[in-house]
This record gives sequence, C-alpha cells and structure tokens, in this order.
Amino acid sequence: METICQGIEVKSDRKVEITLPDTIKPGLVEMVVTVQPMSRTQIEAAPPSSNLFGFLPQRIDPLLQRQLRDEWNR
Repeated sequence: METICQGIEVKSDRKVEITLPDTIKPGLVEMVVTVQPMSRTQIEAAPPSSNLFGFLPQRIDPLLQRQLRDEWNR
C-alpha cells in the first residue's frame, strides 16, 4: 500500500486527473479518496508525498484518522 498526497484544484466539472508514480504497477488497485478543503497556502506548504510513508498529513484531523482506522478494522 502506498499513500499519495497531492493538492488538486477541483473545477466546475468536478473532474480530476492525477498521474501516479512509477512505484504503482499497472493492474487492479483499490483507491480511497479523502476530500479535505484547503487553501492555496496549505497546498504550497504540504510536504511531498514521498515523505509520508503511509501517514496522513498533519492538516488531517486526528479524529478523522481514528474513524478511518475503525472503518478499516470492521
């Protein structure tokens, strides 16, 4: 499993496109999308995804992290 954090601007058509790193092999994958509103300043200050190593960035509420873990453990 790999966590990728990327700031993306959602336009009026609500379509987004991301390019996955080479570490993601072609084939079937499960992708989980978490939408967290953020300002331009937060996007610019966000750490590169390669430094996350499976952890959510600091701007994500720890209680949300607990909810996600509880859902995964069901």
